[in-house]
Amino acid sequence: MKPIAIIPARGGSKRLKNKNIKSFLGKSILQRTIEKIQNTKIFSKIVLSSDSKKIINLAKKYKVDFIVNRNGYLASNKATTLEVVQDAIKKIDYKNFKYVCCIYPCNPLLFKSDLRNIFSKIKKNNNKFIFPVCEYSHPIERAFTLNRKKEISFLNKKNANLNTQSFKKKYHDTGQFYWGSRECWLNSSSLHNNSIGYEIPKYRSVDIDDYQDWNLAEILFRGIYY
Repeated sequence: MKPIAIIPARGGSKRLKNKNIKSFLGKSILQRTIEKIQNTKIFSKIVLSSDSKKIINLAKKYKVDFIVNRNGYLASNKATTLEVVQDAIKKIDYKNFKYVCCIYPCNPLLFKSDLRNIFSKIKKNNNKFIFPVCEYSHPIERAFTLNRKKEISFLNKKNANLNTQSFKKKYHDTGQFYWGSRECWLNSSSLHNNSIGYEIPKYRSVDIDDYQDWNLAEILFRGIYY
């Protein structure tokens, strides 16, 4: 039984308007993600969950298999990815699958090899989520804030004079995709409390929230593919 892919694509984006359908180097970001998923050849169906007519119409053009209309709380920015995927799994008229991969639409640095590699691992970890993680480029213990005068204030002053080798490596969720069994998706209360990290290189991790992130992603994309 082949897995399914679920793309959660909400219409509202406060910091980067229309982020999920914005043109990325000549193609909409949603189109690039759907084509990448299709080209992996590992998914039986692609499901789109959205509250936006524009996004839904584009997804139909790119030939996704199921559309799940989101409304109410699930269309708000307070809804979690887990809740949205649970809703999609329950609503689609298709049950012949055991595994689910939730893939974010704004995902230009998505690698087909990562999707395949983690799928091979998830079959041995039916009760856990597996998703890409990336090492922080600098120890988070030495983080500081800036006030209006740009004066520095360390969150933990005792770490101010320690060198970077004094700290263990720390990692963060890359925000690209999440693999899990259908049962794991439906029965879990969190994506991160019962999960395994799959490390990817730093240059393949950009969480796009603003125009600066978008421009960086374009630069990295050109470097990888052109």
